[in-house]
Amino acid sequence: MSSDTPDPERAAHRPGEPGRAGAEPEPGQPAGYPPAGLPVPAGTPAGAPGADPFAWAGPGAEHRPATVAGPGGPAVTARPAPGVRRTVGLTLGVALLLAVLGAPLGLLWAAVAPDIPVVKTAEGAIYATPQPEQPIAADGWFSLLGLGFGVLAAIALWFLLRRRRGPVGLLAGTLGGLGAAVVAWQVGRRIGLSTYQRLLETAPDGQAFTKPADLRAGGLEWFVVPYGNLLLPAFGAAVTYTLLAGWSRWPSLRPEPQLYGAWPPPAATAAGGWGVGPAEGLSSAPADRPARSAAPEPPGPDAAEPPRG
Repeated sequence: MSSDTPDPERAAHRPGEPGRAGAEPEPGQPAGYPPAGLPVPAGTPAGAPGADPFAWAGPGAEHRPATVAGPGGPAVTARPAPGVRRTVGLTLGVALLLAVLGAPLGLLWAAVAPDIPVVKTAEGAIYATPQPEQPIAADGWFSLLGLGFGVLAAIALWFLLRRRRGPVGLLAGTLGGLGAAVVAWQVGRRIGLSTYQRLLETAPDGQAFTKPADLRAGGLEWFVVPYGNLLLPAFGAAVTYTLLAGWSRWPSLRPEPQLYGAWPPPAATAAGGWGVGPAEGLSSAPADRPARSAAPEPPGPDAAEPPRG
């Protein structure tokens, strides 16, 4: 019997039975839904009668929006929480941690940058030499240390936040670099600053002493916006993180499972198994299986014909 031939045993072809085309819906079934036994059209709400209860089952189902029909009302779409607060909190927390690390960076800068020799006069302190090189050296040391700090911070974020690679790591590294630069500048310039101010107030005119290192090629505008070499840590972090993302072999920037194993596969350890050895190539038949004899080659043209009976 073909599928097009009516079958009296099928409910879909019995007159007056639910499931027949044009039949009334069953009691309790909302109007507009297909009768029982017929396929459910696409877009049917998940909680509707006849819908597939496992339509959203599978990996990642908890992140997909599910449509549930309310009792006696229209369908309501339930969406999962996006986790924006967690992402923002993680970004700000990492940026704050990098900003705190600017304190040891400032101590290192104060240790390597040379102090500036000055002389006390009636108008204040002046440089001991007409064109001192110490201010330029202080700016240069801060630029090199800040740029290296940004590069190291980006590499650390790339490997430590492997599951958060992307805008979160880039934004955290950039904001942390800006904060670390400001903290390092303020910490480094205050090392020995109290001694310098005391000598500036109490020292007689003509006495020589030194001034702590400070920046001339960077600072803060309106006490908020950094400029000059204070931007170098953030610049180094952003460029390094972008280069690491560009060289990543994963499209999502996160480690993904390999779809195919290594080739050639390892040799089988079980007795009688087939495998490929590291240097033998494809293995032959197992030891417990007799080797198949080679087929006899056809006789050549010079071979003598067998005698006929």
